[in-house]
Amino acid sequence: MSFLRLIRRFAAPYKWFVVLNLLFNLLSTVLSLFSFAAIIPVLRILFGISRVDVSYVALSSTHGLEQWLVAAKGNMYYLLGEMITEHGAGTVLAWLGLFLGVMTGLKCLTAWLANYYMVPIRTGVLRDLRQQLYDKVVSLPLGYFTQERKGDILSRMTNDVNEVEASIMSALDVLFKDPIMIIVYLVTLFVISWQLTLFVLILLPIAGLLIGRIGRSLKRASKRGQEQNADILSQVEETLSGLRVVKAFNAEQKLRARFTALIDATRLTFNRINRRYYLAHPVSEFLGTCLIAVILWFGGILILEGHSTIDAATFIYYLIIFYSIINPAKDLSKAGYSIRRGTASLERIDRVLDTRSNIVEATDARPIDGLKDGIRYDHVSFGYDPARPVLRDIDLTIRKGQIVALVGQSGSGKTTMADLLPRFYDVQQGSITIDGQDIRSLRLRDLRELTGYVNQDAILFNDTIYNNITFGVDTSRPAPDGLTWPEAVERAARIANAHEFITATPDGYQTCIGDRGSRLSGGQRQRISIARAILKNPPILLLDEATSALDTESEQLVQQALEQLMQDRTTLVIAHRLSTVRNADQICVLHDGRIVEQGSHSQLLALGGYYKRLIEMQEEGAALTRTE
Repeated sequence: MSFLRLIRRFAAPYKWFVVLNLLFNLLSTVLSLFSFAAIIPVLRILFGISRVDVSYVALSSTHGLEQWLVAAKGNMYYLLGEMITEHGAGTVLAWLGLFLGVMTGLKCLTAWLANYYMVPIRTGVLRDLRQQLYDKVVSLPLGYFTQERKGDILSRMTNDVNEVEASIMSALDVLFKDPIMIIVYLVTLFVISWQLTLFVLILLPIAGLLIGRIGRSLKRASKRGQEQNADILSQVEETLSGLRVVKAFNAEQKLRARFTALIDATRLTFNRINRRYYLAHPVSEFLGTCLIAVILWFGGILILEGHSTIDAATFIYYLIIFYSIINPAKDLSKAGYSIRRGTASLERIDRVLDTRSNIVEATDARPIDGLKDGIRYDHVSFGYDPARPVLRDIDLTIRKGQIVALVGQSGSGKTTMADLLPRFYDVQQGSITIDGQDIRSLRLRDLRELTGYVNQDAILFNDTIYNNITFGVDTSRPAPDGLTWPEAVERAARIANAHEFITATPDGYQTCIGDRGSRLSGGQRQRISIARAILKNPPILLLDEATSALDTESEQLVQQALEQLMQDRTTLVIAHRLSTVRNADQICVLHDGRIVEQGSHSQLLALGGYYKRLIEMQEEGAALTRTE
């Protein structure tokens, strides 16, 4: 990635900070030249050549550049000689020392101001990158995360962003400063002696080629290193998620061995990266010293043979300026290595940022604010892999206020049917309509406002009970029915049979429930998620096996809460325990992605087909459990 592309991408929103940074860097560089300039008269005094046969020449705009420079130089020598004659060499040296101190102080002040205005750029760009990445992750469809590892996503949001901060942003600091110094110093060197500077410029590309060859493989190696970091995070995340199973199967040693192999491979990769990175400084320093030695030889010959326009004191000033180029040149070469390292991480981040969502809202999307007639699945087919459909030619009508249950074996497509309604995925054939409108023609936010979701694994957040219940509503708006939000939350919790256990917690509704609600039981978590759906008050309700993971007592409490929640709502229920859907208005039996039976509980029993066999198998399982 080129310097200009980096500037356009990262620094454009902070252009005024960039301008101020460049301005103070320029001032700092110019002031450093004035500081160095004090060396020439000091050396002339010490060498005893302060007197030269020159006279004062009035500067005029009619002079050419070369004439003006020669006249200015002669005038400086003339004034220096007059000052030494009038005040003595010691006094002039003291004044020159004071001048050097003042110029250096101003140089340091402007250098600090340049860094001062660089800080908001670095912190702002890092914040923007994190925000863009988080916003993108939140906006991506669910299908994206079935193909990507969670650890790899976490690695891109942590390790890769930190690598961009450590390498590219550090490099931008250098790129804003060092090119200015190098350009100003080179122009000054040309002014002092164009012959000597031309000779130097012939040598510099040779040194640059030698330095450039060292870091060509850094980008590739850094990319591999970040991928290995992602593998480490993935294993840590999997280990923490499945720690109960790991211990139950005595698999600690197996995971230790796998983790050891991962971190050893990562260590070897970063050994290669860092060794090459640290090679940049000594190589550039060695080449810089070689250049100084060659310049000393070539410049000395020019002066000794009388072919140079500069004297010994000016030549030393020339060497000081040239040596001052070496540090920014070294930093610039290291910045090149840093950019190569950071670009590998940036490309991994960009793969997420550039991902296009396949759930796209139509440009002329229409609003919708309620359900008036019903929902229709019209010959819907869908597969996560198009070659292996999960749903085949689903045809179903759900009238407003109906409770429709989906039953069938695992993998028959029940959850997929529910996920298609709020457009977590888009149908591949056929259509889903609400009140006759294709859901793909509706505003996505409005569509999802219509639906409430309660699934088997209650998804809660590491926050207070109050904030988890209000998660799906905008509390900046007035609460419903003239209540305050705390009153509305309490009412929802009472309907969900959650108020009693909430008030028994240490801080009531302000109790923090831990990661994924770990401080609550399964039934309590489920009732919190039901209260969240009640508070949202959606016209369409999706229940995905909401009681299947609960014990009998918790199931009864949750079932009572669900019955309260389903009142006067259009509900799509995915049922594992068939006893919970006996009273559904319509039961659809799915098998191999198709609706093979459809009707009420009594009608399906009378058919004596799949549904009856499912009922009999569950009753046999329950009977075996009771006898044990």
